[in-house]
Order: sequence, then C-alpha cells, then structure tokens
Amino acid sequence: MNWTERRERFRAILSGNRCVHPGSVYDAISARIAEDLGFEVGMFAGSIGSMAVLGAPDLIVLTLTEFAGLAYRICRAGNLALLVDSDHGYGNALNVKRTVEELETAGVAALTIEDTLLPQPFGASGRSSMITVEEGVGKMRAALAGRQDRNLVVAGRTSALAISGVDETIKRAKAYEAAGVDAIFLSGAKTRAEIEAVSSAIRIPLFLGGTTGELADLDFLSAHNVKICLQGHAPFSAAVHAVYETLKALRDGVPPRELKNIASSELMRRVTRADDYQQWTKDYLGGA
Repeated sequence: MNWTERRERFRAILSGNRCVHPGSVYDAISARIAEDLGFEVGMFAGSIGSMAVLGAPDLIVLTLTEFAGLAYRICRAGNLALLVDSDHGYGNALNVKRTVEELETAGVAALTIEDTLLPQPFGASGRSSMITVEEGVGKMRAALAGRQDRNLVVAGRTSALAISGVDETIKRAKAYEAAGVDAIFLSGAKTRAEIEAVSSAIRIPLFLGGTTGELADLDFLSAHNVKICLQGHAPFSAAVHAVYETLKALRDGVPPRELKNIASSELMRRVTRADDYQQWTKDYLGGA
C-alpha cells in the first residue's frame, strides 16, 4: 500500500499553525470511526496495544511484532494518519532501528521513541527513571537511520518533566533536536510555564501526552508550537465497559432484543464498508 499521502498530511500539521487532538484508536473499526468523524490523526498507544493484544497492563510485555502487526491492521483499514507510541523501541539503539523499519513498513505516519528506562529493572519498586542523555541521543540517531521514507515523522519522547524537572527536559529536548528528530513529545506536562520554557528553547514542534487544567486550551498550545495533544484513551475503556455490560446483561437473562446501546445495522454497514464489499462482489464475482 502507498502510505505517502497520509504522512504528508501529518507533516502539514507540523508545519501548520494549530494544535489538534488525535483520536485514540486500537483496531480497524475504531480507526474507521475516527476517520469518518473527521479526526486528522489517529493515536495508537503501547498501553492500548498491550491490552488489545494480550489483555495485559502496560508493563512492556508486548512484542514489536505484535505491536507492528496491529498498527498495520489499523493503517490498512482506511486513510487515517497514524501516530504510534513505540515506547523505548523494544530494546537498545539497534532494536530502535529495527522498530522504525517495522513500523514504517506497517504504514504509520509518525512514531515516538522515549528515554524512560524500560522495561522496569529489578529493584525499581515502581519508580520511573531515565536512560542517560547520551543513550537517548544514540536511540534517536538509530531511529533516524532506520527511516527510509523521509516523510515518516520521528519524535523524541521524554519523561524528564515528571522525573527531573524543566532544566533536564530542556537539556534532553535540545540534544534530541540536535540529533535530528522532527518533534519532541513531552510526557507529564502540567503547567503553562513548563510548555513556555521548553517551546522557547527549541525550534521543532511539541507533542503533549495529555493536558489538564490550565493546559486544556488549544489556542495557548497552538501559540507555543504544540501540534499534537493527546486526550487519553477513553474509546478503549468505553469499549471494554460496553462489552462488559452487554455480556453481563445477556448472562443475567436480558433478551438480545432488549439490549441497550447496540450499534444500528446502518452504522455497522458503514464501519465495515459493506457497500464497498457489495459492489466488489458484483464487479468481481458476478453477484447481483
């Protein structure tokens, strides 16, 4: 498949003057819904991949092959420009290079590589820590070396705001910018002062891993070179809740015809692209 046009659309957002919220997606149907509703970008997180594939929490037990496979199924379902959270690149810098190669082949428009020390090492007791700046730079350089399509966006992700503060964040952002990444993904931002400090220290755009309080203002974010701002991953949680409530109702004896909040047949036809398949059946199989 040709992934170029969607990558060009993602880069147009980076060069534009506004911040957008991506739609959190996790499979072919959710990606089509996001596209149909007008989301410019889809977001596929490692945490959601772990739950969707393994039914497991976000502890980096998902493999690259599993993650890339699901990313491909999301990408081929439509034409949504997909941003993916590649975690730490599934290992050291050489693994990062392989990760970029696989995800580029899967069709993603953009990906992030982070500097958190993952998976959690022995004795960490739940406390997050980061790799050194030097190792982080090596990972960013390896990610860029793994990229073959120059339209693919590679973003360096740092957890320094939550772990070490603004000064360390700026140090890492500058180092990753110098390594050549296209954007910096900030995890844990909470204040406008943090965004102002980081955005004024670098030239490349910012992505945010979510906003609360004073950061829930797209005009402010747009004015400070933030191009992508996540809104969490409520669609997956909503889907889990819907499945649970539906199965519970059936188990409790509710007749299927009395179930609530069931997708209409018209909606199901739309998201499965039933009209397209009906036409292809007619064109290629001689169907009526």
